[in-house]
Amino acid sequence: METASFTGFIKTLFWLILAYYVVKFLIKMFAPVLLQQVVKKAEQNFQQQQQQYSQQQQQAYTAPKQEMPKEKKKVGEYIDYEEIE
Repeated sequence: METASFTGFIKTLFWLILAYYVVKFLIKMFAPVLLQQVVKKAEQNFQQQQQQYSQQQQQAYTAPKQEMPKEKKKVGEYIDYEEIE
């Protein structure tokens, strides 16, 4: 069984700190580019959905034909009869 040495601990700590700063630096460089691509893709998807929605609305809505209600035949005047007793 090996025991941990102080120099091994310092080397490990150094590599962890170095890796942390390298990753932090890379994120600062590439994050704006990646975010722009994500925003562009979301914008394209949104525009595509809007176009599909507007096309569906245009196809679904057709002005209904306004049919005039047909008049019933007028047979004569309505006469109200009263009963005579």
